[in-house]
Amino acid sequence: MKCPVYSRVLVLAYAIVLTGTPLLHGENATLFDASDPVAGMGINIHFTDAQPGELEMLSKAGFRWVRMDLFWSSTEKTADIYDFSGYDRLLDSLDKFHIRALLILDYGNSLYDGGLSPHTEEGRAAFTKWAVAAVTHFKDRGVLWEIWNEPNGSWFWKPKADVADYAKLALAVNHGIRQAAPNEQIVGPALSGTDLAFIDVLGRDGVFADWSALTIHPYLRTAPETYGPVYDRAHDLIKKYAPSGHDMKVICGESGYCCTWKGLDETLQAQYLARLLLFNTLSGVPLTIWYDWRDDGDDPTNTEDHFGIVHHDFRAENADPFEPKPSYTAASIYSSQLTDYRFAKRIKTSSPNDFILSFTQGAKECLVAWTTSPNPHPVLIHAPDGIYIATNFDGTKHTEVASTGGVLVLTLDGGPQYLKRE
Repeated sequence: MKCPVYSRVLVLAYAIVLTGTPLLHGENATLFDASDPVAGMGINIHFTDAQPGELEMLSKAGFRWVRMDLFWSSTEKTADIYDFSGYDRLLDSLDKFHIRALLILDYGNSLYDGGLSPHTEEGRAAFTKWAVAAVTHFKDRGVLWEIWNEPNGSWFWKPKADVADYAKLALAVNHGIRQAAPNEQIVGPALSGTDLAFIDVLGRDGVFADWSALTIHPYLRTAPETYGPVYDRAHDLIKKYAPSGHDMKVICGESGYCCTWKGLDETLQAQYLARLLLFNTLSGVPLTIWYDWRDDGDDPTNTEDHFGIVHHDFRAENADPFEPKPSYTAASIYSSQLTDYRFAKRIKTSSPNDFILSFTQGAKECLVAWTTSPNPHPVLIHAPDGIYIATNFDGTKHTEVASTGGVLVLTLDGGPQYLKRE
């Protein structure tokens, strides 16, 4: 969910996603495979009941995770009576496509604390009781449980952001889940923006002890390759505050690019989607949740309406019920080119602006290359002799490139190219 100010990972081992192996908690848990570029593909949705053909379309693009609110107010309308049936339907539908859910335990309930965010002992106890009921109901389903959404902003923590109140709630929910369902995984705080002072307080208060990852929402309007310092700062906080032996990760719990931001259009959004996934893999971020799946509307003056990778209108008569944007195609190309590959290394070049990443599958290699420089330019890549097929990020070009004498010459631009030897 985007905030008005910023506009708007953790991944289980790939085998866990596919086999449904029960989740483990603690230092011996196998929770992440940051080298798997496809297992960490996630996207935000805003529904429990998909339109016909919608999940097929989402799955075809390669997404393995969805992130969705689990609203307190809509699942506890009478005190102590919980109705999770909408989310039962959602998870049952996702299971058919081997897609896992990150569910956000969030927002106020008019039955408690006047509908504001929980800030009294009664409110925190009621939220914790509800959260534990939800986690218990869905335990062993491979769900990631996130405590609230962007609590550092008054748009979602009402009436005003208060890190002390959030920390008290997080500690209570952590304890409740650990007692009731110790194998479930908890993440947070879904931080809005890049100011990590809020997370620093949580670390001091001991919230990290039960979390598997920090979730942050960078939403920088600059290129994805500028996210590095934010991840570095988050990792520093983990080193400072996480208990010894506790292997926490940093995940990009939500971020994206609006097609109507100044200087952005649908083509650049597509390039940035691929580059964000690639840069996060390079940075050891094992899950990236892209915001958003569908456009929220079609008002050209409303930025909230243009974060999606498919357009807003449902087209029941079409095989693809939502019209794809170039970013949908970019996700599809990314997943189809890199499925079953693992990240190996970044290949050094003469310019820090040039990115050449090596992914391997046994003896096979896929090179992915792009540049952040404004002007296209040739680069020399050391590669075994042979003919390589260079597939453009949007699938519009499949070019043959020859490596001779162990050197391949490729022209780089802002769109990632995937190179595989025939």
